[in-house]
Amino acid sequence: MDRSLYVAMTGAIQTLKAQAANSHNLANASTTGFRAELIANQSRAVEGAGLPTRVNALGVGAGWDARTGAMQQTGRDLDVAFAEDVWLAVLAPDGTEAYTKAGDLQIDSAGQLRTGAGHAVLGDGGPMAIPPHAQLRIGGDGTVSVVPQGSGAETLAAIGRLRTVSAMPQQLERGGDGLMRARPGEPPAPAPGTVLVTGALESSNVSLPEAMVNMISLSRQFELQVKLMRTAEDNAQSANSLLRMNGA
Repeated sequence: MDRSLYVAMTGAIQTLKAQAANSHNLANASTTGFRAELIANQSRAVEGAGLPTRVNALGVGAGWDARTGAMQQTGRDLDVAFAEDVWLAVLAPDGTEAYTKAGDLQIDSAGQLRTGAGHAVLGDGGPMAIPPHAQLRIGGDGTVSVVPQGSGAETLAAIGRLRTVSAMPQQLERGGDGLMRARPGEPPAPAPGTVLVTGALESSNVSLPEAMVNMISLSRQFELQVKLMRTAEDNAQSANSLLRMNGA
């Protein structure tokens, strides 16, 4: 039996998965430091009896888009943008170390330094805590300095350094939470020297025009696959009708 119905069905399922990934990218087009997810289709031959030209479509993760997002000047002391292959280490929800480009830092009510998404920022000695201060500055090498509140001092004193690592795209894998993790056996090295600029943020690298065109293309592809399923079903019904007539 020809498997055109099954092939069209599997293709439609994979198209829906690709559309979901594309929609996720669109939803994060304004998320600071976001890296777009990439999906690619692979063809897999249908095994068994049937026409040898039939292949299944299989959507597989193709990693993430490593392109750098646009830099936006904010002038805010806690906003930082990192160099191209430099990543900020944060504490993931599962308690492991993860990496991000999101430099929209915040200080919570307990004095904990966090990203805008709520992830605790790691320093060289663990999660960073910021004491009450009259002034704060983050240096280009990631050193955090403050003028303690009520101290009467006028000079900044270093309280720690942001943990930043240097990693190429092939050293990292993207998790479902949008954070990057080191691939097994490829731990990233600490990033030396000037690793960031203050008063700026790196925007998402999602291209809105490209994502919109992809959304339209996937929608038309899905419609074509559904049409093919209907055609295969109609052909099967016509063949069954002919068989019954001949048998009669």
